[in-house]
Amino acid sequence: MRAAGERVLLELIAPAQERMGRAWAANDMTVAQEHAATAISERCVAAVADATAPAVTGTCVGRVLVSCVDGEWHSLPARLVSEVLRLRGWRVDYLGAQVPTEHLVAHARRTRAQAVLLSSSIPTLLPGAHNAISSCQGAGLPVLAGGAAFGPQGRYARLMRAEWAKDAPDAAALLGRLTPSGTHATRLPDLDLPHLGDQEYTMVRRTKLQLVKQTLADVEERSPETREYSQYQMERTVEDIDFIVSYLATALYVDDPDLFTRFITWTADILAARGVPPRCLLPALDSLLNQLKDFPRTVGILTAAHTLLTPPPAP
Repeated sequence: MRAAGERVLLELIAPAQERMGRAWAANDMTVAQEHAATAISERCVAAVADATAPAVTGTCVGRVLVSCVDGEWHSLPARLVSEVLRLRGWRVDYLGAQVPTEHLVAHARRTRAQAVLLSSSIPTLLPGAHNAISSCQGAGLPVLAGGAAFGPQGRYARLMRAEWAKDAPDAAALLGRLTPSGTHATRLPDLDLPHLGDQEYTMVRRTKLQLVKQTLADVEERSPETREYSQYQMERTVEDIDFIVSYLATALYVDDPDLFTRFITWTADILAARGVPPRCLLPALDSLLNQLKDFPRTVGILTAAHTLLTPPPAP
């Protein structure tokens, strides 16, 4: 029963959810349809949990806490990991989506968890995830991180000194090898990420509203057709610019231009699937390059993305 339950979770529900995400990106599924499908997946996970509960008996392997980082609302991956660990004999405290770090650490201490597993799919939450990782480790709790937010092969998890679990079975294997490190002082981000000393990330984060406002004004000036946008179209434009600045700040935080170019490529594909030419992103990048021209790392990141979107000259 345990093996069958795990196969349903990992070989049926998880792949189906991934296909739904790709369908939304390709404009083959609306947001409402994707949410409805996710709700079905959640009910299927609950059904597996109910069906396998009688089979999960015997000695408890240990106790762990599984949670999404603060701001993360995609909770299904964390739920899948929780159920797989439960099937493998772990007692799991599953906290779900958007858990503030201070409450996460307090709960882990109160329950005497042996480890904390953190899930995130949104890269812009990496600074908060870093805080959660260092806070848990400061309480003597080993941390496993998982989810798309932590980058290819978990590069950002390792940058933040957390263990990386690529999937639920990998998390289970890693848990078997983790040992508490003892309570120590919570690390400041600069200790893990010395590049933050140049203050470029801090400046972009603190001036985000101003950057978005000026970028919108520059886009309207360069692309007069935007002045005819409906309220809905204008709100989406502001939202897109806000995302661009947020991902730029995050790329500065982890010092990885690839994080930003991956986001720009993904956004360009999303726009193309909806009949919007990806080159419409160029005015926003041009505006940010002008506003942030005195910041070398920022200019490098923006230039790489701009080059990616700029069509080659005609022969």
